Amino acid sequence: MKLQAVLFDVDGTLSETERDGHRVAFNMAFEETGVPWNWDEELYGKLLAVTGGKERMHYYVEHFLKEDPTKYSEQIPLLHKIKTKHYVSLMGSGRIPLRPGVHRLLDEIKKAGIKIAIVTTTTPENVYALVHGTLGPSGMEYFDLVAAGDIVPKKKPAPDIYHYALEQLNLKPEDTIAIEDSENGLKSSLGACVKTIITVNGYTEDQDFNGAALVLSDLGEPENPAEIIGVNDSGKTYVNLQLLQTIHAG
Repeated sequence: MKLQAVLFDVDGTLSETERDGHRVAFNMAFEETGVPWNWDEELYGKLLAVTGGKERMHYYVEHFLKEDPTKYSEQIPLLHKIKTKHYVSLMGSGRIPLRPGVHRLLDEIKKAGIKIAIVTTTTPENVYALVHGTLGPSGMEYFDLVAAGDIVPKKKPAPDIYHYALEQLNLKPEDTIAIEDSENGLKSSLGACVKTIITVNGYTEDQDFNGAALVLSDLGEPENPAEIIGVNDSGKTYVNLQLLQTIHAG
């Protein structure tokens, strides 16, 4: 069966945006609005248990401040809007690059005529900011579909966003392969029966990736091999289109 589409998560997968992008933007929003919250790197790692920015703030209020999140029902959407503004500005500066191998692999996939989709819980505005900041004004031309944000009722680890993407692409799970970076992302893709490769980052390296087809440090480059964390029978030290096709067919 031929590989027809590659489905990419965004934050932590395309780029290391969580620590130095989203976290910083949240803190800038808190400061701008006078909210006495500050999320350091360690705390933010714990908050990443929840996907979605608004959902993350609700979780923080309930589990760390031990308060009723409904008290902030009007404030949280406003904070999220301001946070998005700061994130877009940060990404526009080009300060956070793509992870190793991402640009190369996107080129390979596109040249082969295989569809590329973004499947993420972050907002469309954040996706566009990241793509424009790393791939330039024409960067969105790589992608045949952007499935993002509140377009589905439940965010990752629910499989809703993957079901949506497959429906929009008019493809079956067995026609595709996903690239994710987190346990929640893996649960989401596997919940939709999509084979998945994991590229870990500092926040996710100790998570449970049982069920992944391959786990490695990043996509790697021919001259800069990735560290293989999971089983790899291919002998490859970086992810290229050939390896994607081999894993997909296996």
